[in-house]
Amino acid sequence: MALPEFVSVEDLFSPPVRAAASISPDGKRIAYLAPWQNRLNVWVQDLDSAEEPRCVTADGNRSIYDFHWTDDPRWLLYAQDDNGDENWHLYRVDLWHPDAAAVDLTPFPGAMMLSLDLPRGRPGTAIVTLNSRKVEEFDLYELDIATGELTMLVPNPGRVGGWKVSHNGDLFAWSMTDDGDIELAQWDSATGTLRRVAVWDGADYPMGVSPIQITPDGTGAWVGSNRDTDRTRLARIDLTTGQETEVDSHPSFDLDSSSPLILGRRTGKLIGARYLGERQVIHPLDPHFATVLANLTKLSDGDIGALSSDDSGQRWIVGFEHDRDPGVTYYYDHATGESRLLFRPYPHLNPESLAPMTPVTIPARDGLSLPSYLTLPVGVQPKGLPLVLVVHGGPWTRDRWGFDGAAQLLANRGYAVLQMNFRGSTGYGKAFVKAAIGEFAAKMHDDLIDGVAWAVERGYADPDRVAIFGGSYGGYASLVGVTFTPDVFAAAIDYCGISNLANFMRTMPVFSRPFMTNNWYLFVGDPDDPQQEADMLARSPITRVDQIRTPLLVIQGANDVRVVQAESDNLVEALRARGVEVEYLIRDDEGHGFVNPENVIDLFHAVERFLAQHLGGREIPGHRRTAANDVACAAEPAT
Repeated sequence: MALPEFVSVEDLFSPPVRAAASISPDGKRIAYLAPWQNRLNVWVQDLDSAEEPRCVTADGNRSIYDFHWTDDPRWLLYAQDDNGDENWHLYRVDLWHPDAAAVDLTPFPGAMMLSLDLPRGRPGTAIVTLNSRKVEEFDLYELDIATGELTMLVPNPGRVGGWKVSHNGDLFAWSMTDDGDIELAQWDSATGTLRRVAVWDGADYPMGVSPIQITPDGTGAWVGSNRDTDRTRLARIDLTTGQETEVDSHPSFDLDSSSPLILGRRTGKLIGARYLGERQVIHPLDPHFATVLANLTKLSDGDIGALSSDDSGQRWIVGFEHDRDPGVTYYYDHATGESRLLFRPYPHLNPESLAPMTPVTIPARDGLSLPSYLTLPVGVQPKGLPLVLVVHGGPWTRDRWGFDGAAQLLANRGYAVLQMNFRGSTGYGKAFVKAAIGEFAAKMHDDLIDGVAWAVERGYADPDRVAIFGGSYGGYASLVGVTFTPDVFAAAIDYCGISNLANFMRTMPVFSRPFMTNNWYLFVGDPDDPQQEADMLARSPITRVDQIRTPLLVIQGANDVRVVQAESDNLVEALRARGVEVEYLIRDDEGHGFVNPENVIDLFHAVERFLAQHLGGREIPGHRRTAANDVACAAEPAT
């Protein structure tokens, strides 16, 4: 047996040739992302003609990822920030005049567009929330897309985290009460007050109630609720009485938090719901969509990802999530039964050379079952391999089945890759999330160590060649690994990770702090309380840097507003003051996670060199494995 063909970093992390296709409301065109000047921009192509696709945006600085068709065939909208600062602006593209420059519809320096809705009952308009008046409060505006005129509908009365507008113009807000509960309320424009509709125990929702979607008739709201149950199901709230009734549920899985509802494009009718366990399950809730779904699932053995239809519900574009063939996208015409492959985003990748992602369940030392994923190198005996434990961020999110470029790179280099949904991860019921309260650098970390022990006991991993690699919370977990359990890991990679929990919480964006009650304050503590701050510092790697003897690579974006650069600077400076060698890769044009292709490619070249140096694994063509070589290539001084 032998390793498969060598897959380069560039092959895995260069921009896709095409991605994220969506069909226009009239069903005549698709829009998608493709490179222009090595940045993803929006392209438009006719479905029924041989006309060449055309690029309709021209952002040569930073890739675009979020775009929207409008109900007017002339206008297309997209969002963009400035070098990762997350101050999102909304731009308008004129499809009738391709040479016209995009127009910034929210041109307020330092302000962020938090949400965008295109209500079906209000043609030609968009509903946006902006903090241009007061940075810590997001107000509700109506935007005339054609003229760019913004009209404030409601100033934020305080503590409102999000707004919804019904088809008939009624306004609803979700907010956090003084007790930390989550409230859905209707805005009374006559009195300028909010009337409570429903309330949920905030401790059950670390990231808030999701989704909240007003029904087309304006009498109810669909919500993801775990009231009186451990699992999140789909419920309907009567907006007059507040009564909650179940609409749909899965016996074992939570409602998928990332894209739970499938709605009819023209009507807004609920036609499907997504649930997520080891793999995705879609429940059709409409007879027409049930027949469409049955035919779509025949196109691929992957999970349905991006899904869009025209207004008639006959023409569909579907992209599939797959562990070895990512984003394969098809066109399907339900009226004729015709289907055809539109594109593979990465046509140069051979699925047979990539490694399958296998769901596994790992028992924690206290008996909790930890749903996880194991990716093993293709073509080698899975015995005594170097192991990379890749830890997800959040922590209130989860790993899921599908293509993971980092996992594929590592597996191609001969490493086993373990991705664990440790306690606190979402998607496995509220008891699983709450098991992480007070457990930062404690049971949450024990889960990871138990995962390493599991891989060693089953013979997959060499206990002397284990690395830990994570971003955001995962970066914190990597630092906890080398400060609390330094004997376990032979190498560690901290990607925009937290080194000081108290400093991290104090430097979070000001508008997010009122909504940290049920996540960071509940799970970790209040940095303004001296006793709780002391506990937070005891769980912070910055206070235990004297324990670090593991080779460490630190990666940071200078514009990160979530985990600020000081989190990495302070760690690196403390280690260098002790004479400890640490590699530091920082980019001035990135935020919380690298986006620009050249930076992403630099990042993973540094990762592969670092791990090859300290963990072994597959020889990198053209690279001579020496300590001096690796440090010189990857290290940069702190700024």
